[in-house]
Amino acid sequence: MEALREQWLILISTPIYVFVIGLELLTSHWRQAKSYTWRDTLTNLYLMLLNSGIDLLFRGAYVLIFEWCFQRRFLDWGSPWAYWLVLVVSMDFLFYWLHRVDHHCRFFWAVHVTHHSSEQFNLTVGFRSSVFQPLYRFIYFLPLAFAGFKPFDIVFVFSVTQIWGIMVHTEHVGKLGWLEYVLVTPSHHRVHHASNPLYLDRNLGMLLIIWDKWFGTFQPELAPAEYQPIRFGLTTPTRLASPVLVVLHEWRAIFKDWQQHKPWPARWSYLFGPPGWSIDGRTKTSAELRQAEFEEQNKLS
Repeated sequence: MEALREQWLILISTPIYVFVIGLELLTSHWRQAKSYTWRDTLTNLYLMLLNSGIDLLFRGAYVLIFEWCFQRRFLDWGSPWAYWLVLVVSMDFLFYWLHRVDHHCRFFWAVHVTHHSSEQFNLTVGFRSSVFQPLYRFIYFLPLAFAGFKPFDIVFVFSVTQIWGIMVHTEHVGKLGWLEYVLVTPSHHRVHHASNPLYLDRNLGMLLIIWDKWFGTFQPELAPAEYQPIRFGLTTPTRLASPVLVVLHEWRAIFKDWQQHKPWPARWSYLFGPPGWSIDGRTKTSAELRQAEFEEQNKLS
């Protein structure tokens, strides 16, 4: 039953992806927006295949862990409506914290950075996966199994919500009216992928934007008259020809920092501190970059 449900999800979502990507390609060509490049799109596909392969290989293990937790559940759900509604909302809440940690701890940022390394922003970037995330992502969702949600339902709902998470990777959809108050929209997610200091580490939700608004990580997309145009990608661009370095370049940078800085407190901060932290100020965190931009604007005003 569970395998059949996954197959139906793939059969339904695949033609939708093909259609909307084709539509975006035509729109990009018509507007001369240059939203796609062959190299970037092939990199997105390559990273998706790596992520999917690891997920499939590891799925049996984490489903067994979910099942162990489910057998020790402290809740049983009577209403199917409440069951599915609470599962979707709870899943999105826990994903928000997974995503927030990925952005604020360099160890996990080294995994997640691949998703942000593209300087394009199109629907195929939604497939530009954090390759090794399946090895630890399930840990965040263990409370769902303890709360009485079945293992394959947890996996299924994550897959369903990811469809929306992919669809918001586009420059060609503007703001969506009242939906901007509830859902993560393309406008919100453009901010998330921007390397402008004001936009760094903002809008971390996948389905609902309410978590960002409640926990202080929300930032609306500003008009050009209010702020500089969005720059996609990393604060320090990395144009890597090697397929291996596309995945591992941040780990290489961590290793170099470990070699150069011997005191253990510094080494610990280079590994588990926020991305950009440095003992000598050579590189800056997102908070430091925002502060520097704010001070520069005050000087000019």
